[in-house]
Parts: sequence; C-alpha cells; structure tokens
Amino acid sequence: MTGQVRKDTQRIAIVGAGIGGLSAGLRLVAAGQDVVILEQHGQVGGKMRTLPTAAGPVDAGPTVMTMRPVFEDLFSAAGEKLSDHVTLTRQHILARHWWADGSSLDLFSDTQESARAIAKLSGAQDSAAFIEFTKRTRQLFEAFEAPMMRTAEPDQLALAKQILRQPSLLPAMAPLQSLAKSLARQFEDPRLRQLFGRYATYVGGSPYMSPALLGLIWQAEAAGVWTVSGGMHQLADAIARLFRKLGGEITLDASVRRLEFQGGRITGIALEDGRRVAADMVVFNGDPRALTEGLIGDKLTTSVPKSAIEPRSLSACVWSFAAEASGMPLVHHNVFFGDTLNREFDDLATGEMPSDPTLYVCAQDREDDALAPDGPERFEIIMNAPPRPEKTPEKEFEICHRRTFRRLAQM
Repeated sequence: MTGQVRKDTQRIAIVGAGIGGLSAGLRLVAAGQDVVILEQHGQVGGKMRTLPTAAGPVDAGPTVMTMRPVFEDLFSAAGEKLSDHVTLTRQHILARHWWADGSSLDLFSDTQESARAIAKLSGAQDSAAFIEFTKRTRQLFEAFEAPMMRTAEPDQLALAKQILRQPSLLPAMAPLQSLAKSLARQFEDPRLRQLFGRYATYVGGSPYMSPALLGLIWQAEAAGVWTVSGGMHQLADAIARLFRKLGGEITLDASVRRLEFQGGRITGIALEDGRRVAADMVVFNGDPRALTEGLIGDKLTTSVPKSAIEPRSLSACVWSFAAEASGMPLVHHNVFFGDTLNREFDDLATGEMPSDPTLYVCAQDREDDALAPDGPERFEIIMNAPPRPEKTPEKEFEICHRRTFRRLAQM
C-alpha cells in the first residue's frame, strides 16, 4: 500500500493533527491516497495532549475511552487491531460521585449493580426509575447510532424513517423538553438529576438548554469505559505511528497562513514560514470559526453556516499536575458536585465563571479501588467555564484557581 500509487490517487492535505485529523488521515492513506497532515504544534493529538510533571506525562484533555467499536473500526480499516497498538483496561467503576453533604455514589459497568447503589442512596423508587432510564436511553442510542452518531453527515431522512418504524422512539425522545426537565420528571432525588444532567456538558451544553435526547450519552459510558495505559495521548501516538507506517506524512510546527485556489479549485496550502504544500483536496480539522473569520484566507468566510458556530459551547478551566493526595478514596473517574442544581449554569449563561462549580477529577494512576501509588500521582481537574470570559487571562486564572481548590477543600 505504501509503495504503489493508484491512478486515482490524490494529494490530500489535512489541517490539524487532532484525533479527527489523524483518523481521517489513517482512513485515507489506508485507501491508497497520498496524505500529509499539517500540525501547528510540536506534537500530534490536539486536545488529546499531555503536560510534563514529576510523575510523568499527565493528560490535559480526554481521560478515558468510550464507544470503543469506533476505534476498533478505525484500526480495522487500516488492516490492524486496536489491541495490538494500545493497552486498554475496562473500568468496573465508571465514576465515583461526591456531594458536599458527605454522600457519594458509584456507577458501575453492570446496570444491576448501579441500580443497587442508587437504591442505597436514593431509595427503591429512584432505583426503578434508573432501570427505566437505562432502557429508554439504550433504545435511543441503538436507534440513533447509525444514522446520527456513526455517519459522516447525519441523515435526517434516515432518522425520520427509523422513528416511523419504531413509534415508541418519539415519547422516549421527550421532544420539546430540556434534559433537566426530563430528568426532573424521572427522578425524585435531585442528586440523580444533577448527575445525569452532567451529560449535556459532554458536548459543551447546559442541561437547562439542551434537549432531553442527550440523556442517551449515558449509554456511551454504560457500554464501557476504558483507560489507555500511559494516558490517552498514547492513542493519538498509535494512530500517528500507523499512519506513517502506511506512507502518510506528518509535518509538525506547520502553521497555515492560507489555502490557495486557482480556477475555483484548491491547489495547495501556504504556511506561515513561507513553505507551500501542494494539494488536490484539503480536510480541515480545526475550529470552523477560523474559516468564517478568514484566518486561513478570505475565500472560505461563507463556507460554514452561522448555525454551525453559534451559540458557542461551554469552555473549561483545566488543571494538570502531579501531587501527593490524601483524604477521599478516589478512583480514576471522579465528580465533585456543586451545592445547587442550577447556579453553575445560571452563571455560565451570563458569561461568568461558576460560583458554585462542579469539578471532574481524573486520578490518572488509579484503577477502580486501587490504592494510591507511592509518591506523587497525576491528576487532571476540569471546571466548566463560559465560552467568552469577560475577565482578563490573569483574573480568570485567579478565579478558576480559587474556586476549584475551594470546592475540593469543602468536600
């Protein structure tokens, strides 16, 4: 595949070596195309990146893998097995959740075990409600996975046909209801509403503004959560190695100045350092706002509809560091909830940093209930933030630091 060029081979340049750019590149080079990936930073992975610490590289982006079959399909398209390139460990405890009143809840890879844990926390009624919630979201996930989640372009017609074949999908979708409203109708315990409402933030949304349909994200975790040995960046590195093995080229520290056209067709990419990369096609794996604002040329400012970039999704404050921890028994995936259901999202809706934040804490070196390692261990903490903070970077840093670690001290 690397030594022969087919007659229909095209020179394809991909802007951005994030997980989307790497995945597109791997599929294209496996199909016999001549592919180069241009990345402005000095490493691949995009948000799937690491920072150096005394305990080794710590993740500063995604922390676990869900929807494993997506990545298995990716490696299969290149004639390889995912398990031959990364070491995955399935988590029995999907996440450990904490509240300031001292209560906590583990959710498990086994539905019945989760139901029993919910019964201890919230009672039999909410345990039964959780079983029904799981059935409903599984039905939605299975119905929408192919026409919406696993396709390059969501097919509204295929979705409509699916609903006609399964009329029970319509009430399960809870149309015209927000996720928060739907959960309030299903669970008595506000802690469970708060917990399952967090799934809206997985796509940068608020449970008060996002459709009830996003409850199906629960199924992505219920189907399995895996850690990657060495950190999530190992997955990006593995894709990059396989891409290069099949003949693909990755150019790092390559900042794009503009896309070049001739006769209405793309001809190449001009880089900031004066180099030019010829291309018959370009795949853009960056923020679509960069296109509309003309950051890589004025010919693409109308290429993305406004609905694709507005309203903006939530941002985040992220801390990645090594430290010696004591106190609460952490697992890999931990969530420390704010005191109120909606104050965090009310603040975010007005462009303010949350005064009552919920924190996600990844203890990268822990698996399920394993003991903490000797010496420093690696942590990543994420706090939701508004997309356009009104504060200066210095002031934003100060607020984020104070509110993050104050919340941890209160737990």
